[in-house]
Amino acid sequence: MKKLLLTGAKGFTGCYLSEAAKKEGFEVFPLLSNLTDLTSIKSEVQRIEPDYVIHLGAISYLEYANMIDIYKVNLFGTLNLLEALEELPKKPEKVILASSATVYGNTNNSSISEDVIAQPTNHYAMSKYAMEKMAVNYYQKLPIVITRPFNYTGVGHDLRFVIPKIVDHFKRGRTYIELGNIEVFREFNDVRVVRQIYIKLLEKGVSGQTYNLCSGRKISLRNVITTLEKIAGYKIEVKVNTKFARENEVDVLLGSPKKIEHILGIISYRELEDTLSWMLND
Repeated sequence: MKKLLLTGAKGFTGCYLSEAAKKEGFEVFPLLSNLTDLTSIKSEVQRIEPDYVIHLGAISYLEYANMIDIYKVNLFGTLNLLEALEELPKKPEKVILASSATVYGNTNNSSISEDVIAQPTNHYAMSKYAMEKMAVNYYQKLPIVITRPFNYTGVGHDLRFVIPKIVDHFKRGRTYIELGNIEVFREFNDVRVVRQIYIKLLEKGVSGQTYNLCSGRKISLRNVITTLEKIAGYKIEVKVNTKFARENEVDVLLGSPKKIEHILGIISYRELEDTLSWMLND
């Protein structure tokens, strides 16, 4: 049985991925060490001797209060993990590092390919882009694949994120909701699809390459609201609250799936209504 070391195993994506990996025959080992503790990570990695690694562990909330911690975990925590893996006598067959599509920032491209120049506009995005550039130093030592996931959601997603927040208001029958800019366009994909992409990349991802995890489908927050109104059977009043409007807001974030579909084939993404119904009725 192949051993998979999974960081962030207790997080939103990690829980789904862990379950799916076990069904695919992997023995899953959640990383128990703090990513900022190099000594502990080295000891744990030496004990497990993983065949594969998926690194999801990170501070992902954009409004996290301590900016320094974001870099300590997302950048230097990844450095610690790669240092530990590099010292293994038998290197893993694949090491997947989860970055983020937010590294692209604001761009005029209608569909963002992996070749678009990164322009991170906040500390979270910058920490992820810095992680990517740092990891290049290990490309000759480890079979590293980098992913840039675009927005996705599902049951169990933290209510601090906008889609779970909106769904929760409908669940509770609220008649109004306070939001920032609802005219932004994003991909809102399904975590159940994303977890399968990660598993496929363990086999088919090409070392040294970066892949968008995306569907190429552009959806506005306004459309999310109208879809939920249809499912729930009632309308909700949207009150614009400027405190929810982020500085350096990215207006449109839409990825091109051509590169990842070239190696994995056409990916069957779930429809938005299916994902929202799942979340609303859970």
